[in-house]
Amino acid sequence: MDAYADLVFLGGRVVTVDAEFSVASALAVTGGIISAVGEREDVAPLVGPGTRVIDLRGATLLPGINDSHLHGCAFGMATPPLSLDLGHPAVASLADVAEAVREAAGRVPDGQWITGHGWDTGYLDECVGDPSRLPSRSDLDAVSPGHPVVLYSFSGHATWVNSKALELIGIDRHTVAPPGGAIVVDETGEPTGLLHEGAQALVQNALPPLSRQERTDAIRSALAKLARLGVTSYTEPGLGPGGDGIMRGALGTETLDVYCGLLADGELTARLGVLLLPSGMASTAEEFARGLTALADSGDADPRRLAIHGVKIFADGVVPNKTAWMHEPYVGGGCGSLCVGGETDAERVAEIEAMIRHAHAAGYQLGVHVTGDRGIDTVADAFAAAMTEHPRPDARHYVIHGDFLTAHSMKVLAAHGFGVNMNPTIKWTVADMEEAFVGAGRAAYAWPYRDAIDAGVRVASGSDAPVTYPDWRQGVATMVLRESKAAGRVSGPEQRIGLAEALRTYTIDAAWQDFADDWKGSLEPGKVADLCVLDGDLLTADPHDIPEMPVVLTVVDGQVVHDTLRD
Repeated sequence: MDAYADLVFLGGRVVTVDAEFSVASALAVTGGIISAVGEREDVAPLVGPGTRVIDLRGATLLPGINDSHLHGCAFGMATPPLSLDLGHPAVASLADVAEAVREAAGRVPDGQWITGHGWDTGYLDECVGDPSRLPSRSDLDAVSPGHPVVLYSFSGHATWVNSKALELIGIDRHTVAPPGGAIVVDETGEPTGLLHEGAQALVQNALPPLSRQERTDAIRSALAKLARLGVTSYTEPGLGPGGDGIMRGALGTETLDVYCGLLADGELTARLGVLLLPSGMASTAEEFARGLTALADSGDADPRRLAIHGVKIFADGVVPNKTAWMHEPYVGGGCGSLCVGGETDAERVAEIEAMIRHAHAAGYQLGVHVTGDRGIDTVADAFAAAMTEHPRPDARHYVIHGDFLTAHSMKVLAAHGFGVNMNPTIKWTVADMEEAFVGAGRAAYAWPYRDAIDAGVRVASGSDAPVTYPDWRQGVATMVLRESKAAGRVSGPEQRIGLAEALRTYTIDAAWQDFADDWKGSLEPGKVADLCVLDGDLLTADPHDIPEMPVVLTVVDGQVVHDTLRD
């Protein structure tokens, strides 16, 4: 035998996610490549004295999960021990948040910044009981008089600070918010401590930037968590000069340098795709064009381990802040707007069109953050116009989030071979809360998986971590069930998709987004050995049980990076 296998799997459900979604029972890995898929007799000749043979005992072998929208450095920074966990169910009220801050203030010297992540008014008792009740500096001041406090919302589109932080940042009743941002004030005109969208940069610019060691520690923490979840690839959607003012620079250019260093040292235990961020939220087309000319590259990195695919643009905000640009008004009024520079809707549309045209003409793939239906239509049309003006084969531009993707946008995206990156774990998290902003009908429709797939749009799924925890199992369950986190109610049953379709969004279609579906994303001979093993039979499991099925083994490029089978 010329080459025995390094790994052989037997006796399981080998879910290939190939074109037929065929299921085998055995698989072999040789030199980091899948060398055989089939039944026991197909892999038996590859077993040699050094082969590790794994009896799956009915467990499910899947392609490695590709979380196609995940902020790795920010995820590491936003989770313990590097930050307070303020998400549900860790906290259930504003009082719980204050108690967590009080405990942190007792652990660190006066003057040191306290940071936390994940608060969500949809899960804070006082805000649920009274939707007009919003987090305020007064909720934090008594427990942290000597510490500046900055608490990031789960969405990343709102920041909550105390009075000490406002003082150090220099925000008062006379401070003017940057374009596209908002400093929330009370009835007397005083800042409440809430900052929305681009106004968050006022906080970021006052914080000490992350050190290289902090970035390294954050990414290592994230990689360890992802390995335990079976995630073998992810997209960092926005690293560059536009990220220097977001989360203490977690999305800045230096973070890309840290990733390159980890790869060189053999510590990058997941494949990484990158969208570069030429400019931040609320930028102008001129700023974007300048940033585009100054973007970094990945040096001589192995493009199968670390690849720059394109650039990211922020087009609008998010529904909970009423900053997504909608065709119809929100409950209570207002339609939001694009978040780029410009005084009128027409001027802002022209700015977005110019940004998309610049990046497309420069040869980049485009991923555009846009959530409102009017914003999505604008972006999809701008993609098509750029393609008409500068024809390019297979650009694979895509809409990021696409909460309220319209029939018009689906038609445009499908016609040009463009995609959408949706977020089932965000759908699970906000389904109940969104009714207060857009009404029951629109809230149920949000993230229309069924319609998008039926329209021929390529759909990939991502967690947007740290917005939500990057648990693809919950994402799959949500796509199949459309049930909400808070109440367990079904939200938009007509948008349910099947298990096979859901798995494709985390595997082969996510690989398509990476221009990599010819060499990863399914379990077929000749493709890279990126694998994960889920304990139990995924194909027959009750979808409600999927989130609790343990990931017991993760393999990247033929190397085991997580293993509880030997425990």
